[in-house]
Amino acid sequence: MILEMKNIVKHFEDCKVLHDISLGVDSGEVVSIIGRSGSGKSTLLRCATFLEKIDGGSIAYKGDTVAHTPEGAKTVYAGKKEMARVRNCFGLVFQNFNLFPHYSVLKNIMDAPVNVQKRDPASVEAEAMKLLDKMGLADKASAYPFQLSGGQKQRVAIARALALNPDILFFDEPTSALDPELTQEVLKIIRQLADEKMTMVIVTHEMNFAKAVSNRVIFMDGGYIVEEGTPAEVFDDPKQERTKRFLQNYD
Repeated sequence: MILEMKNIVKHFEDCKVLHDISLGVDSGEVVSIIGRSGSGKSTLLRCATFLEKIDGGSIAYKGDTVAHTPEGAKTVYAGKKEMARVRNCFGLVFQNFNLFPHYSVLKNIMDAPVNVQKRDPASVEAEAMKLLDKMGLADKASAYPFQLSGGQKQRVAIARALALNPDILFFDEPTSALDPELTQEVLKIIRQLADEKMTMVIVTHEMNFAKAVSNRVIFMDGGYIVEEGTPAEVFDDPKQERTKRFLQNYD
C-alpha cells in the first residue's frame, strides 16, 4: 500500500473539518474523491501532502509511519530527513497551477528534481523534454507561464509533478479553473496516466470523468466519508441518502 491514513482528525480553531477519516491507496489505483464544496476533500489532500498538520490519527507512506498521535497527546511527525524522503513519494497538482511566473516552462519542471532531489541537470532536462512532448507542449519549453493558456499551464503542472518520479500523484480539483474545452485537454492527460497505471488520488467535480477513470470513488460530506465503492456502486447504486441527493444534481 502506498498511502495509508487512519482515523484522521483536523480542526481549524473550533471547527472540526475532518472526522475520523481513514483512506488507503494501493499501487496502480485511481481513487476519486467527490462531494460538495466545503466537505473536506481538499483538506484531506492537504493533510496527506503535509500542507496541513493533522490533529489526530496517523499517516504512512509505503509502510513507514510519518505522523501519529499518541493517546492524549499532540500529533508527532517524523524528523526533517525522513519527511524530505517521504515527500519524494508524491506529486501534487493544484487547481491554480502554482507555476513560478519568472521561470520558463522547462525551468519550472526541472527546478525541484535538480535543486531538491539533487539529480543530474542534463538527465533531468532530457526527462523534462520527454514529459513536455507527452503533454503536447514540446514547443513551449522556453515559454513563460503568462504566455500559456490555462489548459497548457495545468499540463505543465502535471509534467512538473511527474518529473519528481513520484509513487503517487494527488490532484486537487485540477480542472476547476478551466473552461470546458481546456478541461477536456487536462482530463485526457489524466486518463492517459490512469491507463499507464499511475497511482492517483483525484479530488474532482467532474462526475462522468470520475466514473470512467476510477477504480474507487469516495463521497465526502461534512468532513465524513459517507460512501465508498466502485464507480458502479457509488454512481449507479448509492446506498446513502446523502449520496443520492448529491448525485441528483449531476443527472
